[in-house]
Amino acid sequence: MGTHARAHIVWDWNGTLFHDNDAIIGATNAAFAELGLAPITLEQYRSLYCVPVPKFYERLLGRLPSDAEWELMDGAFHRHYAEHRVRCGLTEGATELLAGWRSDGHSQSLLSMYGHEELVPVVRGFGIEPHFVRVDGRTGPSGGSKAEHMVRHLQALAGVAEPERTVVIGDAADDAAAARHVGARAVLYSGGSHSRASLEGVGVPVVDSLAEAVAEARRIAA
Repeated sequence: MGTHARAHIVWDWNGTLFHDNDAIIGATNAAFAELGLAPITLEQYRSLYCVPVPKFYERLLGRLPSDAEWELMDGAFHRHYAEHRVRCGLTEGATELLAGWRSDGHSQSLLSMYGHEELVPVVRGFGIEPHFVRVDGRTGPSGGSKAEHMVRHLQALAGVAEPERTVVIGDAADDAAAARHVGARAVLYSGGSHSRASLEGVGVPVVDSLAEAVAEARRIAA
């Protein structure tokens, strides 16, 4: 199958390939406790979460955090997340789906807003790195949007991934916005950071399993 006939998936990591809901809510509440904020449930998190992340905190606090507050919140969250993360694993079926997509002659990559230096060892530890033609985590400050990262990611994949044959699979409205920004398509998975109800207003297919996401990606990119 020639390069121009191949479809490409850009996978999201947190909440998509990596089932880290427990780590996310655990780290969020541990950080909140440090800052004197009341804990929230996973359901509350999934209904309120948005990017850029300071807007999420605005929904909780009733105002945007100051720069100093944001730095404290962000630092506390990442410190606690690193402790909680080790108890989390890949989403059901992820390894087999990655292998199957690759064996069918298609390509795939990973783009995450998780810090690059932290991301790569975790991906490598699960033994799935060979399935990706590229793995990119966030470089620079946290809290921003994925769109500009997606631009650079696809630029680095020129000749491998064409936007019109690329499908972004993620768990957040921001994944769909990033796909739209580069002329790609998106499928959103309901098992991660957003509730299904919040995803259904985005205007792209919403699915309840990664197997459904890959099937939808095949259909879209055909």
